[in-house]
Amino acid sequence: HALATHREARLARAPPTIGQQQDEMPSKKNPGAALAEVAAKENIRFFLFNFTDLFGTQRSKLVPASAVASVGKDGAGFASFAAHFDASPADPDLIAIPDPSTLVRLPWKPEVAWVACDLFLGGEVFEQSPRRVLQKQIDRAAAMGYELKTGVEVEFMLLEEPDVPGGTPKIDARDTAAKPCYEQSALMRRYAFLSELFGYMEALGWEPYQGDHEDASAQFELNWKYAPCMATADRVAFHKFMVKSVAERHALRATFMPKPFANKTGNGMHCHFTLHDKGSGKNVFDADHGGGPGDEFNLSPTALYFLGGILSHVQALTALTNPTVNSYKRLGAPAPDSGATWAPTLASHGGNDRTHVVRVPDAPRFELRLADMAANPYLLPAAILAAGLDGLESKADPGPRATVPAWNLPKGAAEPLPTNLLDALRRLEDDEPLREALGTAFCDAYLSLRHRQWQEYMGHLTQWEL
Repeated sequence: HALATHREARLARAPPTIGQQQDEMPSKKNPGAALAEVAAKENIRFFLFNFTDLFGTQRSKLVPASAVASVGKDGAGFASFAAHFDASPADPDLIAIPDPSTLVRLPWKPEVAWVACDLFLGGEVFEQSPRRVLQKQIDRAAAMGYELKTGVEVEFMLLEEPDVPGGTPKIDARDTAAKPCYEQSALMRRYAFLSELFGYMEALGWEPYQGDHEDASAQFELNWKYAPCMATADRVAFHKFMVKSVAERHALRATFMPKPFANKTGNGMHCHFTLHDKGSGKNVFDADHGGGPGDEFNLSPTALYFLGGILSHVQALTALTNPTVNSYKRLGAPAPDSGATWAPTLASHGGNDRTHVVRVPDAPRFELRLADMAANPYLLPAAILAAGLDGLESKADPGPRATVPAWNLPKGAAEPLPTNLLDALRRLEDDEPLREALGTAFCDAYLSLRHRQWQEYMGHLTQWEL
């Protein structure tokens, strides 16, 4: 098995990968020809034409290499109502056109390649597409001379199969430490799984640099190098697919659910971000490059305006960063077995202090600690850009930086974050500038679907009520 894994990892190096070698690809105007060329050179038999819907579910069609030239040119058809979009069975097909620069060969199944697609409906760009929402914000930043780069912490739980069919997947019975974070034995019991994942990430050129056992039993995180925000979003989408697929190979189940166990720490997706000059590539959050005097962290006025935008819209952002009913079992929940939720409750910002919604872990960058793993990988950076760019345009004041933990702030010093999905949706509805920046077609569709989801939840009785 180890030899086969290493062979698969070597094979995975051949084709272009997300965010790399884009200049070497044939013209994007004929994506089918580009993919057919790669298939012929690299003996790829099938392509997964992939998109992510509004709820973060990945949808794909399997396209044989023999047909990829024509299907790639004309697009693969999907019934929009069959995915999580605001659509009906009467609507025409969504047409998915592949972006060859996102091509990834499945390291564990190297005859198959994954490619992210852009969506069209009736010959027009489909504005509900999360990838489209992000691209609009990237274009908006570029028009202002900027590029957002992001790095994310993707937390997940690795569970054993249930004892009986249909039962609840189990936590490793030996993973019982009161403080399980970084616990060495629990980490190494999953060495076979983790080392296989690391090998694949290295083969794909993601530059992974560390992995650990996280703060909940059976919880893990693997980190890779930051990149332009679209490349990172595509990688997060593929990573979730890869983690689940590799887990199945080891007779395990991976879950990214925000709060799968009431007494355990939830799965967060902390997002680190910096803004760069589009021409020079320099980080404009650094006072040496962003103009004006720096603060105690040498953060530029540009950085503080961007932060001001995040904080002025953070209540509405929560509808996107914490998008499910279960998200609010993590956000503001009672302390779990390990002693801390690691999730913010107030719209405050501090220095290198994990109790605030935004911290400065390493100047000159910020970490948004709000999102959980239910967040759509494209909508998370889109929301950060939309809010941050609004802050730049309005020169938003982030207010004073907290010098004490969030729980020691005076009452009224920072507004509480929403404590349930309905409140978060209402805050997004009320935030007209943010909705306008993200696009009304997208926001209307997203709010409609999430309100329906809330109503479905309200139709259920919980065990606690009974």
